[in-house]
Amino acid sequence: MTTDTLTIESEPKYQDLVSRETVSAGVTEEIASQAEELSQSGIDFSLASQPEQTSERISCNVEFACSVKTEGVKLSQLCKDLIELTKPRIVVMILVTTLATAFIGAGQPVQVMDLFWLLLGTGLVAASAGAANQIWEREIDRKMKRTASRPISSGRLHWFYGSLYAGLLGASGCGLIFTKFGAVPAAVGAATWLLYVLLYTPMKTRTSWNTSLGAVAGALPMLIGYTATGGDLTDLTGWLLFGILAAWQYPHFMAIAWMYREQYEQAGFKMSTTVDPSGKSAGIQSVAGSIILIACAIGLCWTRSNVLGAIFATLLTLLFAWPMLNASIRFAASPDDLIARSLLRKSLLVLPLVLGIVTAALLW
Repeated sequence: MTTDTLTIESEPKYQDLVSRETVSAGVTEEIASQAEELSQSGIDFSLASQPEQTSERISCNVEFACSVKTEGVKLSQLCKDLIELTKPRIVVMILVTTLATAFIGAGQPVQVMDLFWLLLGTGLVAASAGAANQIWEREIDRKMKRTASRPISSGRLHWFYGSLYAGLLGASGCGLIFTKFGAVPAAVGAATWLLYVLLYTPMKTRTSWNTSLGAVAGALPMLIGYTATGGDLTDLTGWLLFGILAAWQYPHFMAIAWMYREQYEQAGFKMSTTVDPSGKSAGIQSVAGSIILIACAIGLCWTRSNVLGAIFATLLTLLFAWPMLNASIRFAASPDDLIARSLLRKSLLVLPLVLGIVTAALLW
């Protein structure tokens, strides 16, 4: 260290200046490090090398970049929450069934754009119902581990804005179906929403019969697709299609009700598995639902097909529906979590397979 340096540092009037310069250098180095990390994250700005650039200017750049990155994260989370609010898995299942019934109702291939508008309108109605359900049950959802992290119950999204979102989806969906396909499928869509949100949802805390209401509400979209492409509400075919999906929901949801029976009990839901903890009632309903599904599917196979085609479709229906029926029988005999989980998985496989067989039998 030189004599001049010692002299400057020893003078009181220079000590404050030396301290500020040292802190400024440290801050600049730290900011530069942050800037490099942000640049690697995809935020593009550079640190000028000119001597006149100050640490204050660099700090502003870093703060701006950090705010941009933060806003991007918030927007991304909002999009995820809006999707999750609609219960997308249920929406996808409804769209698959709507697609099958649209072909059956038309009795021939349907134009791509007609399918697009039908699936969009039906999907919007289903998404609105799912969002409204979460808004209604936000207090109860906070008590259950499997639902506590939902957008409304967790507090990430306010229920008022969620209500506006649900209303916009529902009105758009019904309006679109009415404009493109007429009053009957639009009325079925509106009935689906009203039954699911205003009857099924509040009944879940009052009676275990809520499952039956939910089965009806969940199966009505089958008639949206069927009537939109030429089918009539008086047709037996449409109601047998409705019966397939309504019956399927019993083994499917009884398996879920058993697996989460303790959480349902704590939250105050009246499910078959909470009213009858032995699981006998849930098991019987699962077996009954599986049998009714098979009966409706076989009935459909014989409505339009020739004898040989009907026999072949019937055998395929029995073959592909047997795993769910077998799991239901095992569940009724000895309810436990492993069998319930097996029943749930098999129900997810059986529905599209049976619908595929029925659609092929009716069209070919």
